[in-house]
Amino acid sequence: MRPSQRAPDEMRPVSLSRGAAKYAEGSCLIRMGGTLVHCTASVETGVPSFKKGTGEGWVTAEYAMLPRATVERTPRERTGPGGRTQEIQRLIGRSLRAVIDTAVLGPRSIQIDCDVIQADGGTRTASITGAFVALHDAIAWLKHKKLLEKSPIKDFVAAVSVGIHNGVPVLDLDYAEDSSSGTDMNVVMTGAGTFVEVQGTAEGAAFSRRELDALLDLAGRGIAQLVAAQKNALGVA
Repeated sequence: MRPSQRAPDEMRPVSLSRGAAKYAEGSCLIRMGGTLVHCTASVETGVPSFKKGTGEGWVTAEYAMLPRATVERTPRERTGPGGRTQEIQRLIGRSLRAVIDTAVLGPRSIQIDCDVIQADGGTRTASITGAFVALHDAIAWLKHKKLLEKSPIKDFVAAVSVGIHNGVPVLDLDYAEDSSSGTDMNVVMTGAGTFVEVQGTAEGAAFSRRELDALLDLAGRGIAQLVAAQKNALGVA
């Protein structure tokens, strides 16, 4: 039995609350079990130097964890993001850009900020899922202001963790499982069911192709639920 008493294919309760930040063009507070992440999307003029003159826009992300998001206080990264933080930021940015037509977005940037208020496993996957809702609302704001004629969003995107806990493939790991699983994996997929990124690692015993297939199947079912939750929060079909 899992520490949370969930079935192997059972997600933690998920909620997506839009409008969590008064001033941001788009924002979302996502809760996945005990993990809570505040996501904002800020529309900015201009693009990075490598995009100048192309007429295309850019979507990028920053990620941070509040000092008491964890059981013990974690010092703030005052000298700049550490290696883990940089890797997560890049993952969030890549995931969102996978479903954005930057040519349609035009010569502007959307800055995503994901701040972990409380961490109980799956903070990077929750950040991606919540950030998409914030991004969607920022795009809607641009259209409302008549700064965009059509949406550059090509599809939905969400992410979830899976792993092998006590020899059993399980969906949506919390911290107790994440810290003790022999294999853990983060999977990012679009609403159409295509893969954006798969990050999987075995610690100890290697995993088989059969187990990999089982994990990817679990992830696909979990992400379908998350996309449905995103659509419900956004009020779209």
